[in-house]
Amino acid sequence: MSFHSEVTITGKLFIDKTNGITGQHEIFGFDNLVVTTGKAFIASRMVGAASAVMGWMAAGADITPANIADVALGSQLGDMAALTNSDPVNNTVTYTATFDAGVATGDWTEAGIFDEEVGGTMLCRTVFPTVGKGAADIIVITWIITVN
Repeated sequence: MSFHSEVTITGKLFIDKTNGITGQHEIFGFDNLVVTTGKAFIASRMVGAASAVMGWMAAGADITPANIADVALGSQLGDMAALTNSDPVNNTVTYTATFDAGVATGDWTEAGIFDEEVGGTMLCRTVFPTVGKGAADIIVITWIITVN
């Protein structure tokens, strides 16, 4: 007798942009790619805690399509933002990070989650149509990862 069990890891990224001048909100939603290093990270956490937990999010300006072999953003904009929420519920983890005014200003086209602020392991990356972030704007990203 043989059993077949397939595990998939999917994600969805939501960007909530608040215009720092007008206060107007815009919300965008995009699918995500869990990269090879992210899958290896998940597997390694099943047998130990040698790696730090995912704690950082970055935004960038590269339009190269996300690839399973990616290990970093193509063109990171400014500093990473610390994750303020990473609540696991059943088979889903929700990460949230806030990019305050003056942080990662520019035309965003990519984002990623990492276990360290510098040189960390990338869990996932997504590439999306341009979301402009002015110096006064605030962006909150909610990233939902589901293991099925």
